[in-house]
Order: sequence, then structure tokens, then C-alpha cells
Amino acid sequence: MKFSQLKRFWHVEVIGLDKKFSVLRLMSRLRNKPGLKYVFWWRLASYLYENGHRRMAYRVHSRIKSQFACDIMLGANIGEGLTIAHHVGVVVSKRVVAGRNMKLTQNSVIGNSGKGESGKIEIGNNFFLGSNSCVIGDKLKIGDNVTVGAMSFVNKNLPDNCRVYTRKTTEIVESQL
Repeated sequence: MKFSQLKRFWHVEVIGLDKKFSVLRLMSRLRNKPGLKYVFWWRLASYLYENGHRRMAYRVHSRIKSQFACDIMLGANIGEGLTIAHHVGVVVSKRVVAGRNMKLTQNSVIGNSGKGESGKIEIGNNFFLGSNSCVIGDKLKIGDNVTVGAMSFVNKNLPDNCRVYTRKTTEIVESQL
């Protein structure tokens, strides 16, 4: 990753494309927005990791992991437009290759058990993962424009342009006192 690409990620994810990039504007946007802070520091750690500065990358990653209770592992390849609505409890495996405009919410997990190429999860553009949801499996392919609803579990490939949710039923049984 080149520095120009890192700057582009920060411009898209922290500042927004409607405004011109400046360091002052970047710092101003980060002031009271923990989700943006996490994405900023994770992008910096990923940049360091991919450019051979692994020791510094692990240091930054360790600090943001404990401060924000969020863990997108170094080595995950996520396109521009990453948004984390509520950063607490988000976990993303390092074997994820995701497209643009990925939105994650609290307590969502994207993980696998495989090693190397067998465990890779490929996610298309415009992906949304609802609260308390899991995408877990090896060699999964998730298409473009996919929405996974809250409290859902996905362990199969998903086609383009679909919405997925896990159907739940609630039964209320009145007790006889």
C-alpha cells in the first residue's frame, strides 16, 4: 500500500469526499468520534504492516484493540468506505478480502477456522453486517449489495443483491401461579 492510498482511505472514511483533504480537517473529525478513530488507526497499522514495519504495526494494533474493544486483524484486505457504526465487539479475521463500502455494527464477527487460501472469505462491495451477527466459514463468497440482518448467522455463500436474516420465533408461556 502506498501512502497516497492510505490518504485516500482517510479522505473517504474519515473526512468524506464532499470536502477537501487537509490534516487539520482530519484531526478535527477524529476528535469525538470513536468509530472514526478506530478506522483511522487501523488503516495506519495496516499501512505499516503491509510496508514491512510489522513491529510498529502490532504495537498500534494492540493499543487500539484494547482501547476500542474492536479487532480487525492486520492482514485483512478491506476496500475504501469501511464504516463501523458502534465499534464494540467487532471482530474480523485476517483472511477477509472485502470490497468497497463495508459497514459493520456492534458485536459482529467475520471469521473462519481454515488456514491459508482455504480459509479465505471474499466479500463484495456494499456489504452491511447487522448487530450481533456472524459470518463464519471457510472459502465463503459473499456477493455485492448484501445485507445481513441483526442476530443472523451465515455459513454459506451468498449471491449478489440479497438480504439475509435468521428466522427466529418467540414463544411466551404464561405461568400458572
